[in-house]
Amino acid sequence: MSSSGMTMGGMMTPYLHFTGGDNLFFKTWTPSSHGAIAGACIGLVALAILERFLGAVRSVLGAQWRQKAMALVEAKSFPPPSPITTPSKEKTPSDIEEVNINSLSGSYMEQGPFLSSRRAPRRISPFIIAHDFPRGVLYALQALLAYVLMLAVMTFQAAFIIAILAGLGVGEVLFGRMGTAESHTFH
Repeated sequence: MSSSGMTMGGMMTPYLHFTGGDNLFFKTWTPSSHGAIAGACIGLVALAILERFLGAVRSVLGAQWRQKAMALVEAKSFPPPSPITTPSKEKTPSDIEEVNINSLSGSYMEQGPFLSSRRAPRRISPFIIAHDFPRGVLYALQALLAYVLMLAVMTFQAAFIIAILAGLGVGEVLFGRMGTAESHTFH
């Protein structure tokens, strides 16, 4: 066995190192040369950027879906007003009754003349399969990428960790302005 990445029992090196020989995701993916490690780092940078891209896409689409769903709820809650019919006769001053506010009974004033039973505005979007299924798929893909990146970090290969951090940073610079705090899956 090579002392560069594996010990006698096939265990990974339990400390940060730059040596090759660590399994990356699968037993057959064991970059040991400098070129193979560089290629693996380029792939990890791309995966990290893709994770931030998925977070931004999920956030932007989530905002659009929420806006559409709330507009749908608003349309159902407040149907358009019916056309107003005009009376056939014009109102004359004798048709208008003047009310003195002091003459109203006390109980009527306590209740208020214009109380309505309006509900508070809805804050949670309704379940719409066309919005919620793709949102769930995007979240699952983002979580999968986060776990794949975590597995690469768990090799303790310092070059992999630096590549992942660089990729997450570049991805945040490129796509961070599109997303919100909710687009960050695990970090």
